[in-house]
Amino acid sequence: MTQTTHADTDLFDPVRIGDWRLANRIVMAPLTRCRVANDGVPGPLQALYYAQRASAGLLITEATNISPQGRGYAFTPGIFNAEQVAGWRHVTDAVHEKQGKIVCQLWHVGRYSHPSLQPGGGLPVAPSAIAPEGETFTEEGLLPVPTPRALEISEIPGIVEQYRHAAECAKQAGFDGVEIHAANCYLLDQFIRDSTNQRTDQYGGSIENRTRLVLEVTEAVTSVWGGGSRVGIRLSPVTPNTGNTPLDSDVMATYGYLVEKLNPFNLAYMHFVEGATGMSRDVPESVSLEQLRALYKGPYMANNGYTPELALEQRRNGKAELICFGRPFIANPDLVDRLKTGAELAEASKETWYGGGEHGYTDWPTLAQKAK
Repeated sequence: MTQTTHADTDLFDPVRIGDWRLANRIVMAPLTRCRVANDGVPGPLQALYYAQRASAGLLITEATNISPQGRGYAFTPGIFNAEQVAGWRHVTDAVHEKQGKIVCQLWHVGRYSHPSLQPGGGLPVAPSAIAPEGETFTEEGLLPVPTPRALEISEIPGIVEQYRHAAECAKQAGFDGVEIHAANCYLLDQFIRDSTNQRTDQYGGSIENRTRLVLEVTEAVTSVWGGGSRVGIRLSPVTPNTGNTPLDSDVMATYGYLVEKLNPFNLAYMHFVEGATGMSRDVPESVSLEQLRALYKGPYMANNGYTPELALEQRRNGKAELICFGRPFIANPDLVDRLKTGAELAEASKETWYGGGEHGYTDWPTLAQKAK
């Protein structure tokens, strides 16, 4: 990569977002790495991993289970009991020692799980009993995802409570805030889309009903954090890849309504996946992400397939307040410095993305270390 000039961009300048003073506008996207024991408790390895990347303006943790029921993949962390809180406290302390900021992404997978990952071997839960396609990663390896059990309406307040409790646990763990994961075809997104929500009660049918749960969750989470200025939300209107989930039949109407209803919460940011997560930036002709983005009155965080050049262009044009990078952070703990100087980026092979120990996780050298 050649040296670039940044005189006409503020990508690397400090910025005030919500209640945070961030060192720059670069965000480390949530990256599932499957390196936590099955008690869901982070350890020294996770503390080192996140601290190595703390030069980003904001770190978003890997998706973190809000309850035993919310778990859909083996070796992923949780944020719902005292042991997990203590484990995450080591992580947040390590990041803060590096003057970084970190938020916890709150995750319930919904239908995309397996009985071996569920309490008592029960079925995964979902808005409706519609089977996803594909397999999920269990302690026994990849296993087919079964048809889920539809949540009873009496259970839904308990789902909201799971998010509220996890938000409280994240606060106790020393996080700077939380991100509500309402994207990538997991539970909240399953309620939003009419392709996965065929309920006939107050949580199904109309757009108002299908978006009800995510708005109730947002209200509960922001109440824990004293308002929305330390809470973000992630949406992915055109991502189909988790369980081959079809898009909503009217993306613009459904997500447009939701975005406008989120405005009064004064959230720290809206994190938008532009295209299909980790796959493509292509968007159907019937969808205008720019129009959806224009409906949102707060800070906009852009994500998916960003190159250094695209990030600089988006900031020069004022298209996004924050830019997320995902996979580049795996092999480049000093990604911010590399982007700023135009240095070559290392690439991590897919074999190192998920599972294992320090190899491919915390053993990537910075440019300064390589120069020694």
